[in-house]
Amino acid sequence: MTATERPLSRGVVTRYAIGSLGTGGFATLPGLVLVFYMTDTLGVTALFAGLVVTAAKVWDVVIDPWIGEHSDRALARTGTRRTWMRVGAVALPVGFVLTFAVPAGLAPAASGVWVFLAFLATATAFSLFQVPYIALPAELTSDYDARTRLLSWRVVVLSLAILLFGAGGPILRRTGGDDEAIGYLVMAVVAGLVIGAGMLVAVTTAPRGLPGVQAPRRGIRAAYAEGFAALRRSPAFRALLATFVLQGLATGVMLAGANYVAVWVLRSEDALTLLFVALIAPAVLCAPLWSRISRGIGKERAFQWASLLFAVASLSMVGMIWAPGAWVYLPVALAGAAYAGMQTLPMAMLPDVISHDARVHGEGRAGSFGGIWTAGETAGMALGATVLTIVLALTGYLESTGSTVVEQPPAAVAGIAVSFSALPALLVFLSLVPLARYGLRRQDIQADAAATAAAPAAAAGGAPTASGSAATAPAVGGPSKHDPTNDSQETM
Repeated sequence: MTATERPLSRGVVTRYAIGSLGTGGFATLPGLVLVFYMTDTLGVTALFAGLVVTAAKVWDVVIDPWIGEHSDRALARTGTRRTWMRVGAVALPVGFVLTFAVPAGLAPAASGVWVFLAFLATATAFSLFQVPYIALPAELTSDYDARTRLLSWRVVVLSLAILLFGAGGPILRRTGGDDEAIGYLVMAVVAGLVIGAGMLVAVTTAPRGLPGVQAPRRGIRAAYAEGFAALRRSPAFRALLATFVLQGLATGVMLAGANYVAVWVLRSEDALTLLFVALIAPAVLCAPLWSRISRGIGKERAFQWASLLFAVASLSMVGMIWAPGAWVYLPVALAGAAYAGMQTLPMAMLPDVISHDARVHGEGRAGSFGGIWTAGETAGMALGATVLTIVLALTGYLESTGSTVVEQPPAAVAGIAVSFSALPALLVFLSLVPLARYGLRRQDIQADAAATAAAPAAAAGGAPTASGSAATAPAVGGPSKHDPTNDSQETM
C-alpha cells in the first residue's frame, strides 16, 4: 500500500497534532507579547515596534516559496522532508531566547535592532519547519474525511497551545518581579524548549523511504516561479489562500491587541488569561464538532458558517468602548468556537487542493503549495500586528519604559477596543467573498483519490490511464514510500 492508500494510524494523527504545540506557540507568543515588550519594556515607539515585527515577517514571506520548492526537491532526492524540519526545530528555541535577551542599558533604537535580528533568525528557523509540515497532510492520506480528522486533532492541540502560551506566557513573564527583562527571558527559555520539543515530535510523521530521483538544482528565481505557477493554475488555491490571509490578518490584529485590551480596556492583567481561557476552551471542544459538521454539509459550507459566527461575535465586542466588563467573555467564547472551524476546515481543504492539482497537472508539488500558503499566512499575521501599531500611533498611544506608569488617552483606549472587535469582523466578512469562489467539492476529491489509487496498478501493468498513456506521475508530493513505523491500522 502506498502512503496515500494507507489508513491514518492513531500514532500518526497524534504525533502530527503535537507539532502544533510548536507552531501554535510560535504563532501565539510573539504576536501576543513582542510588540508590547518593545513598547512597554524597551521604550521602542509603537510604529517602530510594528515595523520591526513586520520586517522580520516579510523576510519569511520572501523565503517561504524557496523553502517549499527545495523541500519538494529534497523529498525527490532523499525520500523525506525530515531534514529541514529537524533543523528548524533545533534552531528555533535558540533564536527565540535571543529575541528576549536584549542587554540591559541599550538605547530603544538599538534594542529594536537587536530584536529585529534575533526575531529574523527565529522566523527563518520556523519556516524551515512549517513549510514542509503544512505539506505533509496531502502525502499522509488521500481520503477527504480523513484529512479533516487529521487536521481537526491538530487544531485541538493548536488551541491548547494557544491557551498554554497565551495564558502561561504572561504568568512566566511575571516571575521576574519588578525586573521585567528577567521575566521575559524566563518566559522565552521555557517557551522555546516546549516549542522545539513539539516540533521534533512532528518531524517523525514525515514519510521516510529510499532516495528517489536526483532532482535538478534550481535557483531562487525558479523556486519562486514554481510556487507562483501553482497559484496561477489553481483557482481553488487562490480562493482559499485569499480567504485564509484575510482571516489571518483579522486574528493577527486581535492577538496583538489582546494584551492591550486586558491592561487598558478591562483594566486587569489577569483579564488576559481569562480572555484566552474564554477563547480556547470552546475551540478545543468544537474542533471535532466542525469535522462532523463538514462530513454532513461539506468543508466549504462549514467554513462559511464558522466565519460568519466569528465575524458576528467579534462585532458584538465593540460595546467595550462604552461598557467594558465581564460580559465580553461570552462573545469571546463564541469567537473561540468559530475559530476552531476557521483553522480546521481551510487546513483540511489545502491538501484537497494539492491532490486535485497533482491529478490534473500530473505531478505533486506539495512543498511549493505549502511555501506559498505559509507565506500568505505569515503575511496576514504580521500585517495584523502592523495594523494594530498604526491604530495605536494614530490614536495617540503613549509608550513607556520598564515599570514606568502612564495613563492612555481615551482615543487610544477606543482604538484598542475597535482593533479587537469591529476591525477583525470587517476583515472576516470580506474573506467570504473569495471563499464563495472555491469550487472543489467532495466528489472532486473522491475522484482524485480514486485516480491516485488506480495509477500504481495501471503503471505496473502498463495499462493506459484516462489520458491514454501509461501512468508515470509520482504520488502527491513525491515518492510513495512510507515510514514502516506508521503501519498501525488503529484510528483515532
